[in-house]
Parts: sequence; C-alpha cells; structure tokens
Amino acid sequence: MLRISLDALQVLDAIDRRGSFAGAAKELYRVPSTISYVVSKLEEELGVQLFERLGPRVALTQAGQELLKEGRYLLKAAQDLEQRVRRVASGWETEFAIGMDSMLSAQGLLPDIAEFYAVADQTRLRIASEALSGTWEALLDRRVDLLVGAAGEGPSGGGYIAEPIGTVPFVFAVAPSHPLAKGKKVLGKADLRAHRAIAVADSARNLPTRTVGMLFGQDALTVPDMRTKYAYQVAGTGFGFLPEPYARTGIDAGLLVERKVEEPKPPETFYLAWRSDETGAALDWWRTRMRAAGVLDRLLVGG
Repeated sequence: MLRISLDALQVLDAIDRRGSFAGAAKELYRVPSTISYVVSKLEEELGVQLFERLGPRVALTQAGQELLKEGRYLLKAAQDLEQRVRRVASGWETEFAIGMDSMLSAQGLLPDIAEFYAVADQTRLRIASEALSGTWEALLDRRVDLLVGAAGEGPSGGGYIAEPIGTVPFVFAVAPSHPLAKGKKVLGKADLRAHRAIAVADSARNLPTRTVGMLFGQDALTVPDMRTKYAYQVAGTGFGFLPEPYARTGIDAGLLVERKVEEPKPPETFYLAWRSDETGAALDWWRTRMRAAGVLDRLLVGG
C-alpha cells in the first residue's frame, strides 16, 4: 500500500515554506486541524517523525528534509503531467522542437517565437542546431519535429514531407594574405590541393555524412559550423566555399578575396521538412509561418 500521497507531500511543502501548520492551512484553504491530521497520519504510516514542534513554529527533521527534497520532484512531475494532459486535449503539443542547419541563425526566428508564444497553449519550444545530413537524421530520429532550412535533399526511404524554401549561392574566398589570393587565373584542382581547406563537420551519427568542396588526399581543418569556417578563412587559416550572403560582407570590407575556380559549388537548396505521420497545432502554426517569403534570407547570417 502506498503510504505517501501527492496531497501529503503538498501539505509538507506548504508547512516548510510557511513555517507553521496555520500558515500551510491558510495557503491550502484548509483548517489547521486537517493539516495536523495529515502530518500525524503520515508520520504514523512511515514510523518516523517529520517535524520538530517548536510551539507555533515547526521545523523539518532530517528524515522530513529528505522526504520533502525528493517529494518536491514528484510534485513538479505531477504538475507537469497535469499541464501536458491539458495541452494534449487542447491540440497543442507539449514540446515542439525545431531543427536548423548550423549555417542558419536562430536569432532570425525571434519575431516568430514572440508571435508563437502569444497564441500557443503553453507549448515548450526547443531549437536545435545540426549540420548537413545531421539535420535530416535529427528529424528521422524524432529529436526534432520540424526542419527549418535543411541543406540538400533528404535521405531515401521516405517517412517525411519536404518543401524547398529557397536556394543559397556559394563563392570561393580566401583571406588577402593567403597564397591563393594572388593572381587572376581560374583555380584548378592542382592549385587547390596544395593548400588547406576549411570544412564544416557533418553532425550525422548514423546517416552517411556529406563532404563539401574537398579533394582526395587534401589537408583539411574541420570546424563545427559555418560561422567558425568564415572566421578561420578570414584569418587565412585555409580556403573554401562560403554562402554568398556570408562572404559578401567580408569581400566588400577587404577581409576576403573572391576567386574563380574550375569547379564552383552549385547553389544549395534548403528545405522545410516534417515527419509525414505527425500532426499538431504547433506543427501547423510553424509550417504556415515558415512558408512565408523571405524566411531563408533572414535566417542567414552575414560574416
């Protein structure tokens, strides 16, 4: 038989915070005798003393402190469960996770987040960053519910719906101090192979990873995201293709030099994607919002 009820834990919590049975009774809208009975009954059931009576004031014993310490976790979990059940009944997801490619900035979602919280029924929002195939894997593994700006086409096998939301052109750029910055000729593989490339690491754990703009046997420095790649190329640590919106600011400021190459990187298509078996008010809201024109442009961050 379960001796500890959520009601008893709620009473203990109120007594501890208010410092007396009378204070707890006032907070819980009960008479003091009811509070005293709950405590006495619990002490009798457990066979331990939970409070030291100090006149009108009371203090938890060591056993009482341990019970309440763990009991507050149960009270919080029960409160969360109650809220989640109500949210499910309202049609809003308990939590909604958005996955983005690391090339994009979650700061661009600030106006959307503000409007979402104004209409959502207490749905917890989470934003995750992945790179290349890692974004698609996060969706298929159910770590995120919606991809906003997933790079390239998704993996075979289905289970999801994807819509293109825009394309991003790329330019080849190096720092003015880099050896490849000098000259006018179009750079070929032989020119590039002798120098270090800066590459963004694919965050996929199980799906085949993508390698962009790399030559076989070439020295490469792998970094976690596009912002770091940009910074390293500005510092002259290596070369590589950069999203045109990233690179243009640096080129105009003289921090980077754009060079022509024999095999340029084609524009990358970015997708909005979700699992085909998922429904929910938050998913509907974000899908509609992210289909608006110009979303991809404001998620891109310049160097």
